[in-house]
Amino acid sequence: MIKIDVSNVISEQEIAKYQDKVQTINKMINERTGAGNDFLGWVDWPINYDKEELERLLKDAKYVRENFDVLVVAGIGGSYLGAKSAYDALKGMKDVSKPEIIFMGQTFSPNYTAQVLDYLKDKKFAINVISKSGTTTETSIAFRLLKNLLEEKVGKEEARKSIFAVTDRARGALKTLCNQEGYSTYVLPDDIGGRYSVLTPVGLFPLAAAGVDVKAMLEGAQEARKEFNNTDLKNNMCYRYAISRDYMYRHNHPVEMYVTYEPQMSQISEWLKQLFGESEGKEKKGLLPTSATFSTDLHSLGQFIQDGSPILFETILKIDNPNYDVTIPSTEDDLDGLNYLAGKKLSFVNEMAFQGTLKAHEVDGGVPCNVITIERMDAKTLGYLYYFFMRACAMSAYMLEINPFNQPGVEIYKKNMFHLLGKKGY
Repeated sequence: MIKIDVSNVISEQEIAKYQDKVQTINKMINERTGAGNDFLGWVDWPINYDKEELERLLKDAKYVRENFDVLVVAGIGGSYLGAKSAYDALKGMKDVSKPEIIFMGQTFSPNYTAQVLDYLKDKKFAINVISKSGTTTETSIAFRLLKNLLEEKVGKEEARKSIFAVTDRARGALKTLCNQEGYSTYVLPDDIGGRYSVLTPVGLFPLAAAGVDVKAMLEGAQEARKEFNNTDLKNNMCYRYAISRDYMYRHNHPVEMYVTYEPQMSQISEWLKQLFGESEGKEKKGLLPTSATFSTDLHSLGQFIQDGSPILFETILKIDNPNYDVTIPSTEDDLDGLNYLAGKKLSFVNEMAFQGTLKAHEVDGGVPCNVITIERMDAKTLGYLYYFFMRACAMSAYMLEINPFNQPGVEIYKKNMFHLLGKKGY
């Protein structure tokens, strides 16, 4: 479903030098012996997921699809980016099917929050709240506001039928509220952290409500799990990519730029930035993940990439066969000089932009570039792609000798913020 070319980043001879290290880390991942091993549940999740829970999830998602204009997903970080990235990638930027999916709880912005609440006043909406603890500040504020609005509109009894939670199996503030109110509840497993949770109910419920074939996503992840559980460095694309990242980090390229030529893939880049940034950015180590969407950002960042400080390498996500296409028409006067493109597809122009840019950056600019080619973006391929990156991230982080699954630095800003807000104990 995907291919990867790392030849401009690292040679086969250098890849071969990683064989022993990859062998050791692959065993650590499979046997769960490395740092943070209690958060490796995602490794076998594609085959171990709760089949009965999935069927119940699909039934509830169908109910939402048939009875509501809008589903508001309240979550942040891994409880937001996975679903948002998949929704955009599969449904496109201007999807008009019902229910409309709106994301909230990922910001403190009063403007954004007020506008969403105002929009919902005249809509029949359901809520999908996602929080392991139920006390994540952004999400909890959003859920409180949404719950109050919903209960004012339809009453408490009807609201109970319109709230769907993904939370801890047995404890936490949100789980307690769900037990009290009788909300439909799905489990965010104890051994899967937020940024690795897109294939759990965290991502699957809102996607199923949007009409995405989530079983196909899991099938894609199953294929990836089977394909990448080996240490054949000539053929394991996942580990070849992880090695290329480590090699760049150790050879004075501390910035990885994720590049796509499809705007609807931009949220995939945002998910990748959290996955790798939060997993690896510890102990003053790790690559800085950043992103760009071409050709748009070639008109802003292109100059720096081509001629600026040689600190970055690119990982390009390229789709071979777009789901839609447009033919460029001819005009009689040809004032814009575009008749030489008349009759050609926009996908052809996009492909030539990719090839021309790749040559400019690699050959003229000396920028190392990985190219990940995706045959076609569909649910199965996306599930495969998510697993590819999660496994690559675990391998890459363990190469740095750090825990891929904790995030101690995130807690510092929260403590400062809580102190300033006057929260007890801070």
